[in-house]
Amino acid sequence: MPIKEHPVYNIRFGFICLGSLFFSASYNMLIPELPAYLSSLGGAEYKGFIISLFTLTAGLSRPFSGKLTDTIGRKPVMVIGALVCLICGFLYPILGSVAGFLALRLFHGFSTGFSPTAFAAYVSDMVPANRWGEALGVQSLFFGTGLALGPALGSYIKLYHSFDALFYASSALALLAIVLVSKLQETHTGKQRFQWTSLRISRQDILAYEVVAPAIVMFLSYLAFGVILTLIPDWSEHLEVENKGTFFIVFTVSSLLVRIVAGRLSDRYGRVPLIYSGLGLLLLSLAVLGRFDTITGLMTGSAIYGLAMGILTPSLNAWTVDQSVPGHRGKAMATLYIALEAGIGLGALLSGWYFQNTITRMPTIFHGCAAMALLAVIYLLFRPRSHRSTQRS
Repeated sequence: MPIKEHPVYNIRFGFICLGSLFFSASYNMLIPELPAYLSSLGGAEYKGFIISLFTLTAGLSRPFSGKLTDTIGRKPVMVIGALVCLICGFLYPILGSVAGFLALRLFHGFSTGFSPTAFAAYVSDMVPANRWGEALGVQSLFFGTGLALGPALGSYIKLYHSFDALFYASSALALLAIVLVSKLQETHTGKQRFQWTSLRISRQDILAYEVVAPAIVMFLSYLAFGVILTLIPDWSEHLEVENKGTFFIVFTVSSLLVRIVAGRLSDRYGRVPLIYSGLGLLLLSLAVLGRFDTITGLMTGSAIYGLAMGILTPSLNAWTVDQSVPGHRGKAMATLYIALEAGIGLGALLSGWYFQNTITRMPTIFHGCAAMALLAVIYLLFRPRSHRSTQRS
C-alpha cells in the first residue's frame, strides 16, 4: 500500500498564506509614496531614514520575537506585528511633522520584527522536514506578493485619492491579517503563559550561531533591497513611470514564476546550489539596473531581480530551518531576519546618504550592490568549515 503524502495544502495553510500577504501589503503599500510625503512635511533630506529607522527597530525586536515565538507561541507574535501596522495607519495622518513621522517609522518597524519570524516558524511546524523548502517557498510567495503588490496598490490609492486614504487602507489590510491569524490553531506544543520575564534577553537569546552562514548571505543579498525600497521611486520618476509601484509589479510576477519550483528543487538538490543561482541572477539584475537608463532597462532589471529573490528567499529560509536546533526554531528565524533587516537598513541608509537627490549617482549605487552579491558568492565558496553543513547544503 503506497504511503500517503503529508497534506501540506489545507485551510490552515491557506489562512497563514493570506495572512502573510495582507500583513506584508499593509506596510509595504506605503513605501513608494513616503518619500514624497516626507518631502511635503519639509524633510526631503531625511529620505534615507524612511527605511533605515523602520529596519532598526525591526532588527532590535527580533531577539524578543524569537524568544516569544519559542515560549508563548507563534500565534500571539503574529498578531502583535499586525496590530502595530493597524495602529500606525491611524497615526500617520495625526503626526504631521518631520519628527513625528520619523518617530512613527521607528515604532512601525516593530511590525516586521515580530510577525515574519512567527509566520516561518508556524509553517515549519505544520509540515515534515522533507517539504520545508516547498512549503516555505509557497508561504514566502504570498508574503512576497504583498511585498510587491502593496506598493502598486498604495501608489494607485494616492494617485486617485490622498495620503490619508493610503494610511487608512494600510490599517484595513492589517486588520484583515489579524482576522485570518486569529482563526489559526496554535502549533507550538510547549507554549507558556506570558510573563514579563519572557522579555528578559540574554546573550544566548540574541543570535543562533548555528545559522550564521545563511544569515551572512541574507545580509549581503538584502543590501540591494534597502536600496530599491529607498531609491526606485525616485528612479521611476526620473524615467517618467507614472505608477511608482510598477517596478514592484514586474518584480512580483517574475518572483511568482519561480518560488514554488525553487523550494521544491532545494528540497531535492540542496539549498546552496539554488542559492548560487539566485546570487548570480541578483548580480545580473543589479548590473542591468545600473547600466541602462531606460524604462526597458528598469523593467528588465526588475524581472531578473524577481527571479533572483524568488530563488534566494525560500532557499535561505529552508536552509535556516535545516540548521536550527529543535525547540529554538524561532530564535533561528529571528537571527536570519536580523540579518535581513540589517541589510535593508544599511542599504537604505548608505544609499540615501550617497544619493542626495543626485540622479547621476544611481548607477554607482546599483553597481555597488552587485559587488555585494559577488561577495556573497565568494563567502559561500570559502566559508569556514564550521559554517558548512551536510544537511541539504
